[in-house]
Amino acid sequence: MSSNATTTATAVVAHAANDLRVQAIEVPAPASHEAQIAIAYGGICGSDLHYWMHGAAGESILKAPMVLGHEIVGTVLAAAADGTGPAAGTRIAVHPATPGGSGARYPGDRPNLSPGCTYLGSAARYPHTEGGFATAVNLPARMLRELPAGLSLRDAALAEPAAVAWHAVSRAGGVAGKRVMVIGAGPIGVLAVAVLKRAGAAQIIAVDMFDRPLEIATAAGATTTLKADDVDAIAEIEADVVIEASGNHRGLASAVRGTVRGGRIVMVGLLPSGEQPALISLAITRELELVGSFRFNDEIDEVLAALADGTLDVSAVVTHEFGVDDALAAFAVAKDSAASGKVLLKF
Repeated sequence: MSSNATTTATAVVAHAANDLRVQAIEVPAPASHEAQIAIAYGGICGSDLHYWMHGAAGESILKAPMVLGHEIVGTVLAAAADGTGPAAGTRIAVHPATPGGSGARYPGDRPNLSPGCTYLGSAARYPHTEGGFATAVNLPARMLRELPAGLSLRDAALAEPAAVAWHAVSRAGGVAGKRVMVIGAGPIGVLAVAVLKRAGAAQIIAVDMFDRPLEIATAAGATTTLKADDVDAIAEIEADVVIEASGNHRGLASAVRGTVRGGRIVMVGLLPSGEQPALISLAITRELELVGSFRFNDEIDEVLAALADGTLDVSAVVTHEFGVDDALAAFAVAKDSAASGKVLLKF
């Protein structure tokens, strides 16, 4: 083991529903293809909140304690022994996916759709895929993305969720000069606003139930805001493109009502599993295109470049920062979508 590597770390571990602990964990010696990373920041995601509150995220159910977290950045403590990946001391962001699996068919150029894809901090498979909310973690060198010069670790902490938003906007097709509505002004929705602004959308209408998220969306580039219960105003928007980021069937219904005839809806907010009510007849008669958007592929590289050159401004998205020892308080704040945007843990 490299002299820089460590054998213990402080981690945020979900044990069961409503049982989140900050505890010491053992860090094994890295495999030859793994680097050891000193984590600097981690962003709390909706899936992390679900594991804490429900002991499950969708159909991914906790069967054993699991380190949470996949929105992570840090510095290489010990480079991979096989010579791949960045050297010790390099500041990095992390692409948390491991594509793979056999069985179901999928397009080869869209590895995010591979049936066996695993993600850091996911209970989709057992043994679970441990996450990165720890002061030190071992990660495959292929996951690591060196930060461009001038990009701080704190700003880079948004690269993973921004890549989700970037992928969603790319699924919309060209948005330059168009009227775009974003439903749900949580972190992904607001990051979509920022990406849309960079991509040249002429009008960006943000929709949410609460004032604070709409204020954040305005700071990120929204030109207009609407309350989610203003059904008539939403229907009058006639957006060329709608990004549905609420993950709620009511949000999807608003998207259908607010999209222009022949327009496109990108569904990035993950609705609960199982059947959901939907205004399908209206989607048919208006010839709407309903398009799914799931995670991302290599967009994180474009995001890091855009963050570094200043063309993508996501500074409004982070509203709170907590030290790892205060992780329980951080999760409680992140749960309150009326009062918070993205909440960061500092390690």
